Amino acid sequence: MPLEFQIILALAMDAVIGDPRWLPHPVQGIGRGAMALEKPMRRLIASETLAGLLTALIVIASTALICWFLVMVMTVVSPWLGDAMSIVILYFGFAARDLSRHALDVKHALEADDLELARRQVAMLVGRDTEELDHAEVSRAAIESVAENTVDAVTAPLFFALIGGPVGIMVYKAINTLDSMFGYKNDRYIHFGYFAARIDDLANFIPARITALLTPVAATLLDFDARGSWLVFRRDRHNHPSPNGGQIEAAMAGALNVRLGGENSYFGQPSFRPYMGDNNRPLCAERIGETVSLMWAVSLLMAGFGLILRGGLGALT
Repeated sequence: MPLEFQIILALAMDAVIGDPRWLPHPVQGIGRGAMALEKPMRRLIASETLAGLLTALIVIASTALICWFLVMVMTVVSPWLGDAMSIVILYFGFAARDLSRHALDVKHALEADDLELARRQVAMLVGRDTEELDHAEVSRAAIESVAENTVDAVTAPLFFALIGGPVGIMVYKAINTLDSMFGYKNDRYIHFGYFAARIDDLANFIPARITALLTPVAATLLDFDARGSWLVFRRDRHNHPSPNGGQIEAAMAGALNVRLGGENSYFGQPSFRPYMGDNNRPLCAERIGETVSLMWAVSLLMAGFGLILRGGLGALT
């Protein structure tokens, strides 16, 4: 079965069923493997930076090898089983349905005027302290998370799936998982997690920018502010601690005519993030729903353009 059809089926599976809570996820295995390596690598290698680099390379290489082996073994047994294994691996790489569900849980809690529940729900999406957030700040946290995770959960995995199939998508998930575990600028991981964070920045560089450039197109389709999306993207995309996160957050802020960024708190410590966008519309539950709609539209555009481009290149060769 052509890879394009495998990707379409995997995206459809994610859109319909998401990630069932009872089903073990490969990312959990990647995370456990990384954690199991951390202590022995720190013990064996004096340089924390080198130990972190080797840990990242081992996890990424192991993930690629395991995925390749599973697909090859199933293909030897039966080409149909090989296709099925590829589709399942690709399916595990996408998380649009789960991202949408978590964000809409926050929206519904706010609409029900249950701020405590909304704070608990948004804490599942963000790393900042949520106990003292008001309605607008809960909304901002959810909007920023959906915007940034549009890349991490959908478009970047899709980008790597189009290039490298099931192995490519799981290599990306390994890179993303390593960053989420080790890519912190605290005493424990400032050196050990340096390469995990840099590899993640590199992996997301192109997908983040493609996603941001597709956002004005999606805004046009959904009757949001396409011009504002483009202008704010150009003006504010560097107002973010991540070289990639600000690309899509700025584009979505402009599309929604809202202002993102501002004061956050992490483990009780205040942290100010420069503003992106203009404060023309209030941050509220409705904006969360609009962000989710943008996420789906951008994801569909990325899939459509990517599959058409891949099919066209395949026809030429």
